[in-house]
Amino acid sequence: MASLFTRIIQGELPGRFVWKDEHVVAFLTIRPIRPGHVLVVPRKEVDYWIDLEPELANRVMSVSQTVSRAIQNAFQPKKVGLAIIGLEVRHVHLHLVPVNEVRDLDFAKEDPNASPQSLDEAAAKIRAALRALGRKEVAD
Repeated sequence: MASLFTRIIQGELPGRFVWKDEHVVAFLTIRPIRPGHVLVVPRKEVDYWIDLEPELANRVMSVSQTVSRAIQNAFQPKKVGLAIIGLEVRHVHLHLVPVNEVRDLDFAKEDPNASPQSLDEAAAKIRAALRALGRKEVAD
């Protein structure tokens, strides 16, 4: 059975994509810790990040760096935190979260009721920042 993320990638479920390329996508989580919380996901369904083929792992990290730069520019946090956990969905995904202090990366602070408007606004800001960086992989 396809993972939740595979279903989003294939368009079976909605997603607020900010990045799409041949191997990797990035979209906003519907349960953000902070505005601008993005998931970077390989299209290939792999459960555990240590099982990614090195070339794909490098691509996932490269996209994460680029999207993090856009998040940095769009939201102006002190840093963009990175977490790889993978317990909630068994498909590799990297969490990119704008943070100003360590407590900002606390998953207990997820917003289960984030408004569609706030998610749309965050996605638009990140897409604009990616375009300003000259990226062509920006998802519309």
